[in-house]
Amino acid sequence: MSVYKYKARDPKGGILRDKIEGEDREAVAELLRSRGLLVIDVSEQGIREREVFSPFKGVRADDLVIFTRQLATMIEAGLPLVRSLRILTDQTESSKLREVVEAVRKDIESGSSLSEALHRHEVVFGKLYVEMVRAGEVGGALDEVLLRVAAQLEKDQELKRKVRGALAYPLFVLAFALVAALFMLVFIVPIFAGMYADLGGSLPLPTRIALGLSDILTGFGGLATLVLFAVGAFFVARWARTEEGRKVWGRFALRIPLGIGGVVRKVALARCVRTLGALISSGVPILQALEISATSSGNPVVEAALLRARDSIRQGSPIHAPLEAEPVFPPMVVRMIAVGEETGNLDGMLSKIADFYESEVDNTVKSLTSIIEPVMILIVGAVVGAIIISMYLPMFRIFELIE
Repeated sequence: MSVYKYKARDPKGGILRDKIEGEDREAVAELLRSRGLLVIDVSEQGIREREVFSPFKGVRADDLVIFTRQLATMIEAGLPLVRSLRILTDQTESSKLREVVEAVRKDIESGSSLSEALHRHEVVFGKLYVEMVRAGEVGGALDEVLLRVAAQLEKDQELKRKVRGALAYPLFVLAFALVAALFMLVFIVPIFAGMYADLGGSLPLPTRIALGLSDILTGFGGLATLVLFAVGAFFVARWARTEEGRKVWGRFALRIPLGIGGVVRKVALARCVRTLGALISSGVPILQALEISATSSGNPVVEAALLRARDSIRQGSPIHAPLEAEPVFPPMVVRMIAVGEETGNLDGMLSKIADFYESEVDNTVKSLTSIIEPVMILIVGAVVGAIIISMYLPMFRIFELIE
């Protein structure tokens, strides 16, 4: 399935511009015509455009949670699905989500089920959302499943906020140290360079290094270095999006020292087991649930382990058995899953595992923050202090340099 941009005219004469997934241009055009639209143009969205601009064109998770809870409430109150979607289209604040909900409503009016309509916009809702809604339609408990989806999205967002909050402070301090160092090398060090230019003798090594860095940054070399850094960062980012890049980064992230690798593993485990529990409790088949949970973990190592376990389970193995051979899953997780299988309460046990690891992430992040704060202060002091000391070292040998 590729992503296509389209331009079409609705029955009221308005112009619609959006993107949609489809097999090819003809299939997309036929789908748009089935919605009552007059197709003006359909073109495939380029890979670079999808990768670079997609983060800025998506729907915020908070808006999706609000939409899901409101839809569940309306369905529980007995409102027809189409009417509920029409109401939500009018009151949704996100323009992007409003367009998507309107397209979903038109698909349902054309005879599609809710899960089929959502599947056409999987780039917005995600595979987890679509499969849980499909299970809710089959089980006749769509309102309950939508509430579970909203809860799952909220838990996922809360976990992301904790990790981002922990990373925000050290990243800010490192950025401040870099800016301070650049400011001193570009504006302060050249002043000292002019003072030492007429002196004879040899300057201390730290001073020569600082002056050399200043010359590079204030000359053509500074611009060249900046360009090379930007180009290198661009290609590294592109490579990190490839399958090989994701695998390498996933393995590296689990081995980052100072406890950061442990946090990465706990976050991945919490996300995948909570997703698996939500899917199982919604009635999604176990093999399909394992595949979706693997993708949602966010770490290629955990994803590969779950997919290997899925292959063993397909051959009749219990869930916990293949996980024992995977080092990324701690023994406690495996044993609790085994107990859940024996007692018939696997989804409840998975939820408890997720709660435990989310609590562990919270505690570990707080501990890391308390350790990182003084370390970051030392780093800033060391960077700034090294430049200042390197500039004042010649002062102690000023008479020797003059001679």
